Amino acid sequence: MKKILTIGRYFKSKYRQRVRKVPISLQGFTCPNIDGSVAKGGCTYCKNETFSPSLLTLEQSNITMNFKLKFNPILDKQVETLKSQFYNYSKSHNDKFGTDKYMMYFQSFSNTYAPYDTLKTLYSEALRLPNVVGLSIGTRTDCIEDRILELLGDYVKNGKDIWLEYGIQSIYNSTLRLINRGHSIDGAKELVQKTRSYGIKVCVHLIYGLPKETNDMMISSLKEVISWDIDGIKIHPLYIVKDTAMEKMYNAGKYEPISFENYADLVVESLKLMPHNVVVQRISAGAHDDSLIAPRWCFDKNVQMRYIRDRLLENGILY
Repeated sequence: MKKILTIGRYFKSKYRQRVRKVPISLQGFTCPNIDGSVAKGGCTYCKNETFSPSLLTLEQSNITMNFKLKFNPILDKQVETLKSQFYNYSKSHNDKFGTDKYMMYFQSFSNTYAPYDTLKTLYSEALRLPNVVGLSIGTRTDCIEDRILELLGDYVKNGKDIWLEYGIQSIYNSTLRLINRGHSIDGAKELVQKTRSYGIKVCVHLIYGLPKETNDMMISSLKEVISWDIDGIKIHPLYIVKDTAMEKMYNAGKYEPISFENYADLVVESLKLMPHNVVVQRISAGAHDDSLIAPRWCFDKNVQMRYIRDRLLENGILY
């Protein structure tokens, strides 16, 4: 039986106890694909609120983060929000599960796309919170500056567990253009390797079921990113939510979502190929409200996971 190194097993091996990732969403964060710096409208499937419900509770800000922002007038509010979200989440999980160690997960939008001083303040404040062992920072490959890598590398030297999560999605430039990604795959391998040279761990995100991609293309994306010596991976199906360009494409009959069976087959094949030292952080995704358009099997992740786990066990894989 092949035992997959899940994020839970990784934490238990490293810290000898359960560690929870605390999802953080902050005012003013965006990405260069949304603010018009590299493209307009964002990725065709993207609506951050569907996977970060805490965004709905944030006060709207007319200040948006980017590299050129000279002064951040909402920094104190961002720090306040960060602490509030941490204490609310950590108390809930401590009460339910007795969890008392946490990793701060900067989840929504591109969380390295802001002035250096803002990022340094937010990251440092997060690491000063009680029982926080490290950071996991979601971002894009076109939103990294060397001084950010140096800063994160310094945290690693001080014993913190630091991850950068790069949304690669696909290695095919034709796909990236089709989904309005706003950048190509060029330089991604080199950036991943450069990131790791600072002691920072890298988790790559891939999406299965992107328009016009075949099963062979999806597995090729997986094989390619594995060859970059990544530390972790997240795989999830493409699902369509309201008020996105992908919804229009679907309604026009120009896109057919991946089937549950096909997706499960791809996950099985993917985990057969997965090296034992790569942390598999996610193999499912969905939207649990009326924002979900299709496929309907993405409505309940518990149903997804039961079926996928059964398929994996049939193939000698324990997830």
